[in-house]
Amino acid sequence: MIGDGAPKGTYTSHGVGHGFHHMTAGKRYRVIKPFKDFDGQEHPVGEEWTYIGTAFLPYDDGRSLFVSLDGEKEWHIRMQDRAEEQGPILDRLQDYVAPA
Repeated sequence: MIGDGAPKGTYTSHGVGHGFHHMTAGKRYRVIKPFKDFDGQEHPVGEEWTYIGTAFLPYDDGRSLFVSLDGEKEWHIRMQDRAEEQGPILDRLQDYVAPA
């Protein structure tokens, strides 16, 4: 599981509410192939959340995915868009996460 989460508005108040690849802010998604994020957190098949938005940090190739499991709290899934990290997952995100 992703952890405890942050209060609603923690990330959405910073203008992260735009789409990324096949995901649209406000839509529900399900993990269909397990993956590990930058922090080593496993996202198992069946994990579901509402996609909130994304942010990119160019100096570290950091890609943040912001989601909500329950519609109240917000979670930050950190990824690194490099070949040796989560780049291959981000390149084929539709193989890992699908509309619920």
